Amino acid sequence: MKFELENSVEVKDKIRSFRAAILPIGAVEAHGPHLPLGTDNLLATRLADKLAERTESFVLPPFSYGQVWSLRNFPGSINVSNEALIRLLADIGESLYQQGFRIFIMLNGHLGNAVALKEVARMLYERVPELKVFYFFYPGTKEITAQVREASAAHSTYMHADEIETSYMLYLADEYVDMTKAIDGAPQIPIEADFTPTPWEEMTSSAVLGNATLATREKGETIIERSLEVMSEIVLRAKSSL
Repeated sequence: MKFELENSVEVKDKIRSFRAAILPIGAVEAHGPHLPLGTDNLLATRLADKLAERTESFVLPPFSYGQVWSLRNFPGSINVSNEALIRLLADIGESLYQQGFRIFIMLNGHLGNAVALKEVARMLYERVPELKVFYFFYPGTKEITAQVREASAAHSTYMHADEIETSYMLYLADEYVDMTKAIDGAPQIPIEADFTPTPWEEMTSSAVLGNATLATREKGETIIERSLEVMSEIVLRAKSSL
């Protein structure tokens, strides 16, 4: 299922068989003292592998950099502009279509990429309308997340190095989690943060937006498996219509 491990002699027929390619997309940014800078990359890649198994899809080499404007001033964060992301990912999608793929799944592990990925999908809709493009960021998890979380969400949209994202890591990549360093981030998010650019150092000194000490593998598994069910259903339905 790993596209980069195929050879050029055999891959053509496999593309015609699988028809779908999954691109894990993440970021390099601060995730507090208990999680690595590449948390979003690890989550996207591990999740892509699971989705590929359920849908007989190829997993492309991950795209490991994202738009991290909000956290760009934290040590270790590497920021890429939306404009750069859009152009590169649109080119990848068009190239995949030329190779014979008909479904392109951008599996996103970083919320900051959402605007760019939606624009990529729109561009490809115009350029190559026969290519079905999906941009996934843990779909179908809102209700189940509300059921399993113990602490209130720090923000209605943001989920970062907190109880939930740390639980994802404990399920998908626990070898990179140090729960002895987990903290309760308790950010101070002003109401205007939703309406004007607000660097996160104005809200938190740790980059942890919540209580990471409450994270468990079981919570992560419950939420992730639900999201996999939703994504698998969507992808398989798309494949059946080809």
